[in-house]
Amino acid sequence: MSAALELRGLRIAFGGETVVDDVSFAVERGECVAIVGESGAGKSLTARALLGLTPADADVTVTRLMIEGTDASALTEHSWRRLRGRRIGLVSQDALVSLDPLRRIGSEVAEPLRIHRIVRGGAVLGARVRDLLERVWMPDAERRARQHPHELSGGLRQRALIASALAAAPAVLVADEPTTALDATVQARILALLREITDEGTAVVFISHDFAAVRRLADRVLVMKDGAVVESGTVAEVLENPQHDYTRQLIAATIHHPRISAPAESAPVMVAADLARSFDGVPAVVDASFTVSGGRTLGIVGESGSGKTTLARMIVGVDAPDSGSLRWNGARRVQLVHQNPLGAFDPRWTIGRSLREGLEAGGVPRAQRAQRATALLAEVGLAPELADRRPSALSGGQRQRAAIARALAADPEVLVLDEPVSALDPSVRERVLLLLARLQQERQLTMILVSHDLDVVGAVADEVLVMQEGRIVEQGATADVFAAPQHPFTQELLDASGPVSP
Repeated sequence: MSAALELRGLRIAFGGETVVDDVSFAVERGECVAIVGESGAGKSLTARALLGLTPADADVTVTRLMIEGTDASALTEHSWRRLRGRRIGLVSQDALVSLDPLRRIGSEVAEPLRIHRIVRGGAVLGARVRDLLERVWMPDAERRARQHPHELSGGLRQRALIASALAAAPAVLVADEPTTALDATVQARILALLREITDEGTAVVFISHDFAAVRRLADRVLVMKDGAVVESGTVAEVLENPQHDYTRQLIAATIHHPRISAPAESAPVMVAADLARSFDGVPAVVDASFTVSGGRTLGIVGESGSGKTTLARMIVGVDAPDSGSLRWNGARRVQLVHQNPLGAFDPRWTIGRSLREGLEAGGVPRAQRAQRATALLAEVGLAPELADRRPSALSGGQRQRAAIARALAADPEVLVLDEPVSALDPSVRERVLLLLARLQQERQLTMILVSHDLDVVGAVADEVLVMQEGRIVEQGATADVFAAPQHPFTQELLDASGPVSP
């Protein structure tokens, strides 16, 4: 019996430069094959080639591409449209971008059924859409089907995208970073769903840079670097006994141990007492009380909607509590590093101009700003020539470093970081975390880190707050909380995160 998907000799080039070089693999029905690697490794381009979706200026050659018995190596666009959705489906990384903002979720899920004429009649179509949404554990599926993408959380949008990809029951499902930036518990549910789909007979290609997710989901794994497969094998073989240095580096960058810190000896720089904030009558933060010690890092973790970002906004001062008090020990300069630096920077301005604006706000004389901007770039490990580039011309890791540099321009004493390394490759994430540790030591910074990634929080935070539905359900020294969680929700988060190492 032939494989559901067979790829041989894939090469992709742009302007004569090869970016994917001789990639070959096969996926059986009921099997999940993961492709891992850093940004630029060629894994997403490989995934797009499986669906005939490579950019128009790409030079693509392939020796063999069979999808459920169909030779797709030389299909026209018209022929691809008959194949996509019906034989092979795609789940993209960014559900908010992939879903049409003007269409309701139900219409989005129903589209493959209409295009391939699988279901006819409004009542039958509506029932099938509801069944598909319930299949992906969409709560209150009938109501969600009438909503638009912006009305759903990230996890619910991702489920809707999976429901749409599964609508026409394709034999092959390509999932391109489907759990990046999702909370640990939501990620665990999505991975469990993908494993269930695999076990029911679908061939799944899982693109990821998250080895913990790969361990939970995949049967086999390919490791890509610079467009080529440098290692492959079963998940156990590759993750427990990696043969290639690059694979070892990737795995090492994903393994952290909870930070063991000495008890705080410094005075609190901030004390919060019974903070509360509601939006349209719905509580976002309820009776939050905690302290932030000088020169240390406080981690805030929880699911989407738990109130952690609202709490961070109150700490920074861009939002005011409805009740309770937030008292600083003396005047403090506080700066925020956003989760999405591409959205936080003015896309029309160069990085240098954005840094100079920050220096101006910090009171630095005009004559000194250019020199100080260069020094800031050097401090975060960026070359001076990057000052002349716009944000879109930088990689994700470079943009995040630039965002940290801009926050440092005002010479802050407290740095509030909202998901600063989400969606970064393991080694890039590791470099940013090491950068933050160095900056904290050199500048004696106090840091507050908001994250859904317990591995990151465990690596850098001295103390941690665990939030659920607006309330702090557990707090204490990170090593103590992670080693012996007292609240069931903390245990659930830790279980959902799961270790990379066996």
